[in-house]
Amino acid sequence: MIRIAPAVLATAAIVAVVPAASQAATPVTKPSVTTGLAGSITPESATLTGAVDPGGAPTNYRFEFGTTTKYGLKTARASAGFGVSPVAATGGLGGLKSATTYHYRIVASNRKGTVRGKDRTFRTPRQPLGFAVAANPSAVPFGGTTTIAGTLGGTGSAGRQVRLEQNPWPYTAGFQPVGNVLLTTATGGFSFPVLGLGINTQYRVSTTDRTPTVSDVVGTQVGVVVTTNVKRRVKKGNTLRFSGRVRPAKVGEQVGVQRLSGTKWKTLKGSRTRTGTADYASYATRVRIRRSGTYRVFVTVGDGSLQGLPGSSVRIALRR
Repeated sequence: MIRIAPAVLATAAIVAVVPAASQAATPVTKPSVTTGLAGSITPESATLTGAVDPGGAPTNYRFEFGTTTKYGLKTARASAGFGVSPVAATGGLGGLKSATTYHYRIVASNRKGTVRGKDRTFRTPRQPLGFAVAANPSAVPFGGTTTIAGTLGGTGSAGRQVRLEQNPWPYTAGFQPVGNVLLTTATGGFSFPVLGLGINTQYRVSTTDRTPTVSDVVGTQVGVVVTTNVKRRVKKGNTLRFSGRVRPAKVGEQVGVQRLSGTKWKTLKGSRTRTGTADYASYATRVRIRRSGTYRVFVTVGDGSLQGLPGSSVRIALRR
Protein backbone atom coordinates (compact mmCIF):
# COMPACT_ATOMS: atom_id res chain seq x y z
CA MET A 1 0.00 0.00 0.00
CA ILE A 2 1.35 3.22 -1.09
CA ARG A 3 1.13 6.19 1.27
CA ILE A 4 0.73 9.66 -0.12
CA ALA A 5 2.39 12.49 1.87
CA PRO A 6 0.04 15.20 2.84
CA ALA A 7 0.19 18.30 0.64
CA VAL A 8 2.41 21.08 1.88
CA LEU A 9 0.56 24.34 1.75
CA ALA A 10 2.69 27.57 1.50
CA THR A 11 1.14 30.39 3.27
CA ALA A 12 2.14 33.80 1.87
CA ALA A 13 2.84 36.34 4.52
CA ILE A 14 1.02 39.59 3.84
CA VAL A 15 3.17 42.58 4.85
CA ALA A 16 1.40 45.86 5.34
CA VAL A 17 3.55 48.92 4.38
CA VAL A 18 2.89 51.62 6.87
CA PRO A 19 4.18 55.10 5.76
CA ALA A 20 6.62 56.84 8.11
CA ALA A 21 5.10 59.42 10.31
CA SER A 22 5.46 62.86 8.69
CA GLN A 23 7.16 65.61 10.61
CA ALA A 24 4.93 68.21 12.06
CA ALA A 25 4.71 71.39 9.83
CA THR A 26 6.61 74.45 11.10
CA PRO A 27 4.08 77.02 12.27
CA VAL A 28 4.07 80.43 10.52
CA THR A 29 4.57 83.37 12.85
CA LYS A 30 4.93 87.10 12.66
CA PRO A 31 8.41 88.20 11.60
CA SER A 32 10.92 89.25 14.20
CA VAL A 33 13.26 92.19 13.59
CA THR A 34 16.36 93.89 14.97
CA THR A 35 17.20 97.51 14.15
CA GLY A 36 20.91 97.68 13.36
CA LEU A 37 23.50 100.44 13.11
CA ALA A 38 23.67 103.23 10.57
CA GLY A 39 26.82 103.38 8.45
CA SER A 40 28.46 105.20 5.53
CA ILE A 41 27.14 108.47 6.98
CA THR A 42 27.82 111.65 4.99
CA PRO A 43 26.22 115.11 5.27
CA GLU A 44 23.55 113.99 2.80
CA SER A 45 23.31 110.17 2.96
CA ALA A 46 23.50 107.07 5.14
CA THR A 47 22.98 103.30 5.00
CA LEU A 48 20.71 101.65 7.59
CA THR A 49 21.11 98.00 8.63
CA GLY A 50 19.10 95.44 10.51
CA ALA A 51 17.98 91.81 10.59
CA VAL A 52 14.66 90.12 9.77
CA ASP A 53 13.45 86.61 10.64
CA PRO A 54 10.57 86.02 8.16
CA GLY A 55 8.80 83.52 10.46
CA GLY A 56 8.28 80.97 7.69
CA ALA A 57 6.17 83.15 5.37
CA PRO A 58 7.00 85.61 2.55
CA THR A 59 8.05 88.77 4.33
CA ASN A 60 8.82 92.34 3.23
CA TYR A 61 10.64 95.01 5.19
CA ARG A 62 11.41 98.72 5.05
CA PHE A 63 13.01 101.38 7.22
CA GLU A 64 11.12 104.32 8.64
CA PHE A 65 13.16 107.46 9.36
CA GLY A 66 12.85 111.16 10.15
CA THR A 67 14.00 113.88 12.49
CA THR A 68 11.56 112.77 15.24
CA THR A 69 10.08 109.49 16.44
CA LYS A 70 7.10 110.22 14.20
CA TYR A 71 9.50 109.39 11.36
CA GLY A 72 7.41 110.44 8.33
CA LEU A 73 9.74 109.00 5.70
CA LYS A 74 10.41 105.44 4.61
CA THR A 75 12.56 103.43 2.25
CA ALA A 76 11.18 101.24 -0.54
CA ARG A 77 9.97 97.78 0.44
CA ALA A 78 12.41 94.88 0.09
CA SER A 79 11.99 91.11 0.42
CA ALA A 80 13.37 89.15 3.35
CA GLY A 81 12.29 85.79 1.85
CA PHE A 82 10.24 83.17 3.73
CA GLY A 83 12.80 81.33 5.85
CA VAL A 84 12.87 80.66 9.56
CA SER A 85 16.17 82.32 10.47
CA PRO A 86 17.36 85.96 10.48
CA VAL A 87 18.60 87.54 7.26
CA ALA A 88 20.47 90.84 6.82
CA ALA A 89 18.49 93.93 5.84
CA THR A 90 19.79 97.25 4.47
CA GLY A 91 18.31 100.54 3.30
CA GLY A 92 20.02 103.50 1.64
CA LEU A 93 19.03 107.07 2.51
CA GLY A 94 19.67 110.19 0.43
CA GLY A 95 18.78 113.87 0.46
CA LEU A 96 19.50 114.24 4.17
CA LYS A 97 20.27 117.51 5.93
CA SER A 98 23.74 118.03 7.32
CA ALA A 99 24.37 118.38 11.06
CA THR A 100 20.99 116.78 11.81
CA THR A 101 19.93 113.92 14.12
CA TYR A 102 17.73 111.27 12.48
CA HIS A 103 15.57 108.58 14.12
CA TYR A 104 15.02 105.27 12.34
CA ARG A 105 13.66 101.74 12.84
CA ILE A 106 13.07 98.63 10.77
CA VAL A 107 9.52 97.43 10.00
CA ALA A 108 8.66 93.96 8.61
CA SER A 109 5.33 92.42 7.51
CA ASN A 110 3.96 89.03 6.47
CA ARG A 111 0.47 87.50 6.44
CA LYS A 112 0.59 87.08 10.19
CA GLY A 113 1.15 90.77 10.91
CA THR A 114 3.56 93.70 11.11
CA VAL A 115 6.44 94.13 13.57
CA ARG A 116 8.41 97.33 14.26
CA GLY A 117 11.95 97.40 15.57
CA LYS A 118 13.38 99.61 18.29
CA ASP A 119 14.17 103.24 17.57
CA ARG A 120 17.80 104.20 16.93
CA THR A 121 19.47 107.46 15.90
CA PHE A 122 22.41 108.76 13.91
CA ARG A 123 23.66 112.29 13.21
CA THR A 124 24.87 113.59 9.86
CA PRO A 125 28.13 115.60 9.94
CA ARG A 126 28.42 119.27 9.03
CA GLN A 127 28.81 120.09 5.35
CA PRO A 128 31.97 122.19 4.90
CA LEU A 129 31.40 125.67 3.50
CA GLY A 130 32.27 126.16 -0.16
CA PHE A 131 31.76 128.84 -2.82
CA ALA A 132 30.51 128.74 -6.38
CA VAL A 133 31.21 132.15 -7.96
CA ALA A 134 31.36 133.73 -11.43
CA ALA A 135 31.70 137.13 -13.09
CA ASN A 136 28.85 138.05 -15.43
CA PRO A 137 29.89 139.31 -17.88
CA SER A 138 33.56 138.43 -17.62
CA ALA A 139 34.55 140.65 -20.56
CA VAL A 140 33.39 144.30 -20.45
CA PRO A 141 34.31 147.54 -22.23
CA PHE A 142 36.33 150.18 -20.42
CA GLY A 143 34.11 151.89 -17.84
CA GLY A 144 31.59 149.06 -17.95
CA THR A 145 29.85 147.04 -15.24
CA THR A 146 29.95 143.43 -14.16
CA THR A 147 28.48 141.38 -11.30
CA ILE A 148 30.39 138.95 -9.10
CA ALA A 149 27.72 136.54 -7.88
CA GLY A 150 27.22 132.98 -6.73
CA THR A 151 26.31 130.84 -3.75
CA LEU A 152 27.88 129.75 -0.49
CA GLY A 153 27.04 126.11 0.20
CA GLY A 154 27.41 124.01 3.33
CA THR A 155 26.12 123.97 6.88
CA GLY A 156 25.34 127.47 8.14
CA SER A 157 25.60 129.15 4.72
CA ALA A 158 22.43 131.23 5.14
CA GLY A 159 22.76 134.73 6.61
CA ARG A 160 26.55 134.53 6.50
CA GLN A 161 28.75 137.62 6.14
CA VAL A 162 30.76 137.60 2.90
CA ARG A 163 32.97 140.22 1.26
CA LEU A 164 34.39 140.89 -2.19
CA GLU A 165 38.15 141.11 -2.65
CA GLN A 166 40.02 142.40 -5.72
CA ASN A 167 43.53 142.16 -7.13
CA PRO A 168 44.00 144.49 -10.14
CA TRP A 169 46.58 144.08 -12.90
CA PRO A 170 49.55 143.43 -12.68
CA TYR A 171 48.21 141.13 -9.91
CA THR A 172 51.15 141.74 -7.57
CA ALA A 173 49.43 143.76 -4.82
CA GLY A 174 47.41 140.82 -3.48
CA PHE A 175 43.70 140.67 -2.73
CA GLN A 176 42.14 143.52 -0.77
CA PRO A 177 38.50 143.98 0.38
CA VAL A 178 36.38 146.29 -1.76
CA GLY A 179 32.86 147.58 -1.12
CA ASN A 180 30.50 146.57 1.66
CA VAL A 181 30.09 143.26 3.47
CA LEU A 182 26.91 141.40 2.46
CA LEU A 183 24.75 138.75 4.12
CA THR A 184 23.99 135.62 2.10
CA THR A 185 20.37 134.80 1.39
CA ALA A 186 18.43 131.88 2.88
CA THR A 187 19.85 129.70 0.09
CA GLY A 188 23.40 131.06 0.43
CA GLY A 189 23.19 133.44 -2.52
CA PHE A 190 25.07 136.73 -2.90
CA SER A 191 25.69 139.36 -5.60
CA PHE A 192 28.29 142.15 -5.78
CA PRO A 193 27.84 144.75 -8.57
CA VAL A 194 31.13 146.25 -9.78
CA LEU A 195 30.89 149.59 -11.57
CA GLY A 196 33.27 151.59 -13.75
CA LEU A 197 35.81 148.89 -14.57
CA GLY A 198 39.05 150.45 -15.75
CA ILE A 199 41.63 147.64 -15.77
CA ASN A 200 41.84 143.85 -15.91
CA THR A 201 41.11 142.62 -12.38
CA GLN A 202 40.91 139.38 -10.44
CA TYR A 203 38.14 138.90 -7.86
CA ARG A 204 37.30 136.43 -5.12
CA VAL A 205 34.72 136.18 -2.32
CA SER A 206 35.44 135.18 1.28
CA THR A 207 33.63 134.80 4.58
CA THR A 208 34.56 137.19 7.37
CA ASP A 209 35.46 134.43 9.84
CA ARG A 210 38.76 134.42 11.68
CA THR A 211 39.67 131.49 9.46
CA PRO A 212 37.77 132.47 6.31
CA THR A 213 36.44 130.27 3.55
CA VAL A 214 37.68 131.66 0.24
CA SER A 215 36.31 131.17 -3.29
CA ASP A 216 38.27 130.42 -6.44
CA VAL A 217 39.55 133.44 -8.37
CA VAL A 218 37.46 134.82 -11.24
CA GLY A 219 38.90 137.32 -13.69
CA THR A 220 37.41 140.20 -15.66
CA GLN A 221 38.83 141.40 -18.99
CA VAL A 222 38.35 145.11 -19.61
CA GLY A 223 38.50 146.08 -23.27
CA VAL A 224 39.53 149.37 -24.86
CA VAL A 225 36.74 151.31 -26.55
CA VAL A 226 37.54 152.18 -30.16
CA THR A 227 35.60 154.67 -32.30
CA THR A 228 36.25 154.96 -36.05
CA ASN A 229 35.60 157.75 -38.57
CA VAL A 230 35.90 156.83 -42.27
CA LYS A 231 34.05 157.43 -45.55
CA ARG A 232 32.01 154.52 -46.81
CA ARG A 233 32.63 155.04 -50.55
CA VAL A 234 35.92 155.48 -52.36
CA LYS A 235 37.26 155.32 -55.89
CA LYS A 236 39.26 152.16 -56.52
CA GLY A 237 42.95 152.67 -55.75
CA ASN A 238 42.43 155.82 -53.72
CA THR A 239 43.31 156.08 -50.04
CA LEU A 240 40.90 156.48 -47.15
CA ARG A 241 41.70 158.09 -43.84
CA PHE A 242 40.78 155.98 -40.81
CA SER A 243 40.75 158.03 -37.61
CA GLY A 244 39.18 157.95 -34.19
CA ARG A 245 39.60 157.67 -30.45
CA VAL A 246 40.67 155.03 -27.96
CA ARG A 247 39.50 154.96 -24.37
CA PRO A 248 41.28 155.01 -21.99
CA ALA A 249 44.11 157.31 -23.08
CA LYS A 250 46.68 154.62 -23.88
CA VAL A 251 49.40 156.31 -26.00
CA GLY A 252 51.77 154.33 -28.20
CA GLU A 253 49.58 151.24 -28.59
CA GLN A 254 49.43 149.40 -31.92
CA VAL A 255 46.57 150.23 -34.30
CA GLY A 256 45.77 148.01 -37.29
CA VAL A 257 43.34 148.64 -40.14
CA GLN A 258 41.90 145.26 -41.12
CA ARG A 259 39.74 143.85 -43.92
CA LEU A 260 37.58 140.74 -43.62
CA SER A 261 38.87 138.03 -45.96
CA GLY A 262 36.58 135.02 -45.83
CA THR A 263 36.29 134.32 -42.11
CA LYS A 264 39.58 135.93 -41.09
CA TRP A 265 40.70 139.52 -40.61
CA LYS A 266 43.73 140.62 -42.63
CA THR A 267 45.77 143.58 -41.37
CA LEU A 268 46.45 146.08 -44.17
CA LYS A 269 48.34 148.81 -42.40
CA GLY A 270 49.38 149.72 -38.88
CA SER A 271 50.11 152.79 -36.80
CA ARG A 272 50.09 153.77 -33.13
CA THR A 273 47.85 155.73 -30.82
CA ARG A 274 48.93 159.24 -29.96
CA THR A 275 48.12 161.86 -27.35
CA GLY A 276 44.54 163.06 -27.39
CA THR A 277 43.09 164.22 -24.07
CA ALA A 278 43.18 163.02 -20.51
CA ASP A 279 40.25 160.71 -21.30
CA TYR A 280 41.26 159.23 -24.65
CA ALA A 281 44.08 158.72 -27.13
CA SER A 282 43.68 159.30 -30.86
CA TYR A 283 44.83 157.61 -34.07
CA ALA A 284 44.85 158.33 -37.79
CA THR A 285 46.17 156.37 -40.74
CA ARG A 286 45.54 156.25 -44.49
CA VAL A 287 44.94 153.00 -46.34
CA ARG A 288 44.73 152.40 -50.10
CA ILE A 289 41.43 150.70 -50.92
CA ARG A 290 41.56 148.27 -53.83
CA ARG A 291 38.30 146.38 -53.27
CA SER A 292 34.92 146.65 -51.62
CA GLY A 293 34.51 144.88 -48.31
CA THR A 294 34.18 145.04 -44.56
CA TYR A 295 36.85 146.97 -42.67
CA ARG A 296 37.64 147.71 -39.04
CA VAL A 297 40.29 149.18 -36.74
CA PHE A 298 41.82 146.93 -34.06
CA VAL A 299 43.82 148.31 -31.12
CA THR A 300 46.24 146.05 -29.22
CA VAL A 301 47.35 146.84 -25.64
CA GLY A 302 50.83 145.48 -25.16
CA ASP A 303 51.24 145.48 -21.39
CA GLY A 304 48.26 143.22 -20.57
CA SER A 305 46.44 145.80 -18.45
CA LEU A 306 43.53 145.91 -20.88
CA GLN A 307 42.02 143.69 -23.53
CA GLY A 308 42.65 144.75 -27.14
CA LEU A 309 39.42 145.16 -29.10
CA PRO A 310 38.22 146.29 -32.53
CA GLY A 311 35.97 149.19 -33.31
CA SER A 312 32.74 148.75 -35.21
CA SER A 313 32.95 147.13 -38.63
CA VAL A 314 32.34 149.38 -41.66
CA ARG A 315 31.19 148.32 -45.14
CA ILE A 316 33.17 150.26 -47.76
CA ALA A 317 32.09 150.21 -51.41
CA LEU A 318 34.07 151.20 -54.54
CA ARG A 319 32.67 153.87 -56.83
CA ARG A 320 33.52 154.76 -60.37
